[in-house]
Amino acid sequence: MGGDSALTPNSGVSTRAIHAGQIPDPTTGAVVVPVYQTSTYAQEALGKNKGYEYARTHNLTRASLERNLAALEGGAHGLCFASGLAATTTLIHTLSAGDHVVAGDNLYGGTYRLFARVLSRHGLEFTFISTQDPAAVEAAFKPNTRMLFVETPTNPMMQLTDIAAVSQRAHARGIKVVVDNTFMTPYFQRPLALGADVVMHSVTKYLNGHSDMLGGALVTSDPKLAEELRFLQNAMGGVPGPMDCWLALRGTKTLAVRMQRHDENARALAAGLAEQVGPEKVFYPGLKTHPQHELARRQASGFGGMISFVPGDGSLEAGRRVFDRFKVFTRAESLGGVESLVCHPASMTHASVPREARLAIGFADGLIRLSVGIEDLADLQTDLTWALQGL
Repeated sequence: MGGDSALTPNSGVSTRAIHAGQIPDPTTGAVVVPVYQTSTYAQEALGKNKGYEYARTHNLTRASLERNLAALEGGAHGLCFASGLAATTTLIHTLSAGDHVVAGDNLYGGTYRLFARVLSRHGLEFTFISTQDPAAVEAAFKPNTRMLFVETPTNPMMQLTDIAAVSQRAHARGIKVVVDNTFMTPYFQRPLALGADVVMHSVTKYLNGHSDMLGGALVTSDPKLAEELRFLQNAMGGVPGPMDCWLALRGTKTLAVRMQRHDENARALAAGLAEQVGPEKVFYPGLKTHPQHELARRQASGFGGMISFVPGDGSLEAGRRVFDRFKVFTRAESLGGVESLVCHPASMTHASVPREARLAIGFADGLIRLSVGIEDLADLQTDLTWALQGL
């Protein structure tokens, strides 16, 4: 039969990616979930329907993706949104004016902008700190702290948070722990199993994997929180369209094989980069020289496809000389697609982060971020070597 009926409690992540939420269409038996491209649903009689009333509230294509992502993360409830930022915005609305959030100091630039320049105007308080040290995280908690929001690895400095350690300390104070798992995906890292309360994703990235849609997701096993999030999802309306959900469902089917290749290519490129520019200038948890390499090995089953490095003296000019020479790597924002991308975060993804805040954590003006794709490794190595010759 396929679909959810093919799954058992012991089903692996590859099997879940292909089958979870993928119920064959009851009308035709179609194996691929249809695109339910409708805004409304016919009522059988007054107060009687088939469980669907309006597409902002219910859409079967979206529901299939939500079940799929929940299964991948090992959670009980999944909710999808129009973008990663829409997911984060909805999540933060579970808080109230006067609440305090402790957040990592190297979040995605859009998340920082949302917290520091938008939500802080509405009575919420944010403290940005390094979340590498669980004791420092605990020290930042206040009586009104309600949420800890972390990325691990961080974007783009590739710093790690010990999810189990910070979750234990946060839960002792009744604080919810949210982990942005976009870089690692559930193929490599399962934050809920490590103690987190909510996992957030930019579905746009690795989960979709083909750079052709926008989406976000939240996954939790907390039924009360899930109910509140479902209410907010409908009330705030930041939902994805059915075609975007269908594209993401197509993408998750190949998540396992793509992530294996991303990881394989990135490990090789990072090792070569360390030899060419020096290991202290390359940020990749898979390198033994990474200060948190052992934590990466302990809480994840792989290292992913994201690498950052500082070319030359780290100046903007040094970054430009390298950035402008890439040919196989496409110069573009975003990440996680099958194609390799190169980004200059200071002027692109993190332009909203104050320069002094960037420099304080070693985020140099010329830092380059690579989203390593699944092309032939030799071609990527040749392109990277050619780009570095710009120095």
